[in-house]
Amino acid sequence: MSCKADLTVKPEVTPFFDPATNTISYVVKDPGSDACAVVDSVMDIDYAAGRISYESADAIIAFVRDRGLKVEWLIETHVHADHLSGAPYIQAALGGRIGIGSQITVVQETFGKVFNEGTEFQRDGSQFDRLFEDGDTYQVGGMTACAIHTPGHTPACMTHVMGDAAFVGDTLFMPDGGSARADFPGGDAGTLYDSIQKVLALPRETRLFMCHDYGPNGRDIAWETTVGEQQDHNIHVGKRRTRDAFIAMREARDATLKMPTLIIPSLQVNMKAGELPSEDESGKRFLKVPLGAL
Repeated sequence: MSCKADLTVKPEVTPFFDPATNTISYVVKDPGSDACAVVDSVMDIDYAAGRISYESADAIIAFVRDRGLKVEWLIETHVHADHLSGAPYIQAALGGRIGIGSQITVVQETFGKVFNEGTEFQRDGSQFDRLFEDGDTYQVGGMTACAIHTPGHTPACMTHVMGDAAFVGDTLFMPDGGSARADFPGGDAGTLYDSIQKVLALPRETRLFMCHDYGPNGRDIAWETTVGEQQDHNIHVGKRRTRDAFIAMREARDATLKMPTLIIPSLQVNMKAGELPSEDESGKRFLKVPLGAL
């Protein structure tokens, strides 16, 4: 089935901005109940010190508890390469099911080899509670949500539509930010263009919520726009930019970009639903650095 935004259902969306990774997480409340979903949560890491902390996730937990909300879903729009997921930490505190796109198995197969995870690492997505297929629906209280497969940035990218709101992950940035890179393993600029067209086919009034913003040209950080604003003003795909022109632009731009600072720990943790490596006999945890592999 195709996903359709319901403009009559207007969830309450509360953003949480993480300045260390320029990530925006969201608590999305069903307007008719106390049920909510958490989208793209963050676990904090001091990479140089090898220290994990939970200030970002704790802020979400405190908000949910203060409001008396019930977490039903912890949604990952994709396997993030620039921040670690706080989903299992929030799940342990508040409950809910962790969901991601079914193509997580492709990501796990690719990076299981990169990080030499061995046969004990299950590459079937079983670390997650739900694997969404294109067009799948699920409930947040009385609100029906729907997942759209929007690959291109990564194979597992999904846009989640909840009422009149859509959470696009890294498929799109704000209109003056354009689009996300498509040069990670499994990414593809043409596929990303096609996915963006799926998002832009939603009603013009649909609210769109970004996973990242970097404040281009010194403006304040922003995270909410609309389909209509993207259609009219997005610097990469607006005003009917052609697929060929987008591919040429995107591939040339991607060739100039550095890898994200946290790509090594992020991929290892996030492809396992946010779970940290197991402790060794001394009680320590270790991440791997594959030399020359990325």
